[in-house]
Amino acid sequence: MTQDELKRRTKEFALRIINLVETCPKTFLGRHVGGQLIRSGTSVPANYRAACRAKSNADFIAKMGTVEEEADESSFWIEFAVDAKLVSLDRVANLLDEANQLVAIFVTSINTARGRKR
Repeated sequence: MTQDELKRRTKEFALRIINLVETCPKTFLGRHVGGQLIRSGTSVPANYRAACRAKSNADFIAKMGTVEEEADESSFWIEFAVDAKLVSLDRVANLLDEANQLVAIFVTSINTARGRKR
């Protein structure tokens, strides 16, 4: 997968998160979980783009660490929304799978970067 393809994929992920949050109940819990999802989900593409412009291998690894954390946090909040019965698993299964795939991609990228000098 190229950098541009991953930029597009992470942006689409963020847009899907936003669409999900728009359907959450307007209760205290729904707003809280929705806010957390918006923050973590939209930070994935923004931080990925920053990592693409890293000035060194160490900078890339550090920035990709943030991307990985935000994608994993998004996965957590999606799971939490299901457990709290804010959304059904059927509704978010594909989005949850995408979050987990992105985490795996970022972990692999970090591990590759650790094995070579930039």
